[in-house]
Amino acid sequence: MFGKRRWQLTACCLLTAVLTTAAIVGTEAVLLNRLTGSVSESVRFLRTMKLLKRNYNGEVDNHQLFDGALKGMVESVGDPYTVYLNKKDFQQLSEMTVGSFGGIGIVFGKRGNDYVVISALEDNPGAKAGIKSGDIITAIDDKSTREMNMEQVANKIRGKYGTTVTLELKDKEGKLRKVNVVRAEIKNPSVAGQMLANTKIGYIRIAIFNENTGDDFAKKYAELEKQGMQALVLDLRENPGGILDAGVDVARMLVPKGPIVSVIDKNGNKFEETSSLEKVKYPLAVLVDHGSASASEIVAGAIKDTKSGKLFGVKTFGKGSVQSVYRLDNNTAVKITVAKYYTPSGVSIHNVGIEPDVKVELPDDATVDVQLKAAEDYLLQQLQ
Repeated sequence: MFGKRRWQLTACCLLTAVLTTAAIVGTEAVLLNRLTGSVSESVRFLRTMKLLKRNYNGEVDNHQLFDGALKGMVESVGDPYTVYLNKKDFQQLSEMTVGSFGGIGIVFGKRGNDYVVISALEDNPGAKAGIKSGDIITAIDDKSTREMNMEQVANKIRGKYGTTVTLELKDKEGKLRKVNVVRAEIKNPSVAGQMLANTKIGYIRIAIFNENTGDDFAKKYAELEKQGMQALVLDLRENPGGILDAGVDVARMLVPKGPIVSVIDKNGNKFEETSSLEKVKYPLAVLVDHGSASASEIVAGAIKDTKSGKLFGVKTFGKGSVQSVYRLDNNTAVKITVAKYYTPSGVSIHNVGIEPDVKVELPDDATVDVQLKAAEDYLLQQLQ
């Protein structure tokens, strides 16, 4: 994305070359020293490998040693979205691209050591089984997630259509429960909307940002205008994000001329998406919650920073990083966080999230959508 792929692949190939020439101690140390910049680190690595092979009371598989070294190296950067994909992980990821596997329709992220559900997509198996935003995935098919990386958790949840996966979940109160979910083809609903009853306020719900979201949003927006819309509620709750370009397309219809989002890599290379809208057309209220992440945070952040509208709800999830997958060979790959998103004011939302302008909690047992009601009341005041 930023001209770094060739370098990344070269480095990984060099590492492979170093490991496969491990029979010549002098050459090993020299080559490893070029990578680590430390003779002592090189010697420590090689000595550990030789001690295992020489003294471990059992079989030592060279491939497992190399996989373990690569896994440890990648995970040592401390970023849950940067992971090594061994042969099994990469094969499962590849199988997903040909549509032979299904899922349960949940999106999750990592906070500390916990895998937290960001969103259970509407009208999908996970949501129908009662999985909610904020649930912590503690085990999958009775195997603890504690030692799994992000991709391994995702791969264990995915599987063939019609098969069942069992998730152990911990809710916000710390109570554990198990749910059995039958995998299916995942539906990715994009845009829905209507006029709020007895008002001139339009309501548009975006459940996820996919390749059709920009066009679907524009069509729904025009449809509501024909029905007399003079103000808009944009509902981004439980929206885990998706395609960056789709979020930008929506933002271009809502925020005035200027920056929408910046993507900056480790070397400071900057790519900026902008709006050419002359002025904000209607009063706008945006609903967000802990399940609003990634592309939905880009839209919400642009609206808040440009004062195009007001945010109602609770703090968003805080997923503001960009990942790229690099193949190491035919069977393995590494997924690396290569950049971060920044809002128009230059703020990184990663692991921080976005605070709403008006904080409104929605109780689990609520019979009235108090967040929507607060947004509606605000817009009614703007229309007076």
